[in-house]
Amino acid sequence: MGLRHGMRSMKCQLMAASLCVMLLGLSIATLSTVTRYGLHFSTISNVALESSSYRAIYHAAFYVGVCLSMTLILAALLSAVATVRESRFLTATAFFCFALAFCGLTPAACWRYMHSTEVEDSILDVYDFVYEEVRRNGSSSRRHELTVIHEVFLCCGKYSPLGDTAAVEHKMCPGMAWAAGRDCLQEMRGFLKKHMGFVSTLLSITIGFTVYGMVLTSFLWFSIHFSNNLDRKGKYTLRGR
Repeated sequence: MGLRHGMRSMKCQLMAASLCVMLLGLSIATLSTVTRYGLHFSTISNVALESSSYRAIYHAAFYVGVCLSMTLILAALLSAVATVRESRFLTATAFFCFALAFCGLTPAACWRYMHSTEVEDSILDVYDFVYEEVRRNGSSSRRHELTVIHEVFLCCGKYSPLGDTAAVEHKMCPGMAWAAGRDCLQEMRGFLKKHMGFVSTLLSITIGFTVYGMVLTSFLWFSIHFSNNLDRKGKYTLRGR
């Protein structure tokens, strides 16, 4: 009786955890899509050189995010079905998916904290390159690209201790960007700080629920195993000689 009661409680917890993991997986998929196709990030990607470090980070973030989201959604579905059917095989498979997701989330979180400024530096480098190209050569093909960046980030040029940027800003800042008059480097830093803060929060919560899912699926597997053994206890089959 106690084992059955414990199983019911564990199954309720696992179903709730599966729903949360499902939502977290969808959130990561949405965030990856925004990072890939969002206006701010895609604008920088379109003007970045092929050799730019930003392009490698840009593509890696999308594919890693998609893989993690698919693994989390699969783990959530398997754990929910395993809970309903009390299947040891499905429970073990769900545990494996949770463990696989944990092995992907942990390096991603570590990279986020150990290379916190790498994404910011790569984006600022792209803007600096385009800006300097236009400043040195007024007829550069980068003029339109710089104008688009100013429109998207609603900023206008950057501060220079040399004080020789006014001409570029006057020509390359459209109406709203010129009215805003904000330094583009500062605006990009602020945008990235908010975005990366959301990424960090989402990764931390997802890792916590992934560990919780691993614990619940492992306990459920043992509960199903011992419950099946108890159901067979005292039952014998007579075999003819």
